[in-house]
Amino acid sequence: CPTVKTVRDDLKVLSKYTNEVRIYSVNDCNQGEPVLRAMEGTDWKVQLGLWVSKEDESYEKDKKELLRLAGVFDFKKHVSSVIVGNEAVYREEQTSAQIADKVREVKAALKKIDLGDIPVTSSETWPSYDKTLVDAVDYVNMHAFPFWEGTNIEDAQDKVFEHIYNLQKIAGDKAVVIGETGWPDAGGNFEDAKPSLENEQRYMREFICRANMEKIKYVWFSAFDEAWKPVSNASDVETHWGIMKGDKSPK
Repeated sequence: CPTVKTVRDDLKVLSKYTNEVRIYSVNDCNQGEPVLRAMEGTDWKVQLGLWVSKEDESYEKDKKELLRLAGVFDFKKHVSSVIVGNEAVYREEQTSAQIADKVREVKAALKKIDLGDIPVTSSETWPSYDKTLVDAVDYVNMHAFPFWEGTNIEDAQDKVFEHIYNLQKIAGDKAVVIGETGWPDAGGNFEDAKPSLENEQRYMREFICRANMEKIKYVWFSAFDEAWKPVSNASDVETHWGIMKGDKSPK
């Protein structure tokens, strides 16, 4: 579990690249508090996640902790958004209607404590974002991984923007943001998608240039390689998505 010191150390390393991070739960490992504490006196911002699973227990705990933290820290300065659920619809643990209800519930709770200006959304894969969910969120937070679609590196960024354009048609005047995207630098191939440092760098370069040109905001997945993730299908590809190694050194 993170401490204020470890978070500060991470932010120092990441400050060359960004001033905003995303966490997936404020209650798990009590990570919301050290992250917000480490950001005090800085210009850093965080996207705070509330974890949602099949049972609502984790969501209720996260929501309670979110509101507690709101009474302690300067949310208006440091919280860029609140994200209710991470691929819960994709995992078939919740319906889009259930997530939409939770988004509205969190929006109402924040409004009661004068934090109604903080955007509230949910993170889902592009096929899981239907009109029911789009109507509830303040902006669409879409995950897109051309690697997991088996796309070769030459077509990767085109594939992501195809999904962006399709969701923009449903979203109307709401922004479509990429909540997660990236490419692994090692591990096993997935159909035509091949992990390598060269491909990771190419995808990052091509996607970011186009996203900046088309004014699409994004979160890169992820900051560091994650050795703790389980190895599946005789491949350790899940542990190799960071822009830096697990020891926080550049690739």
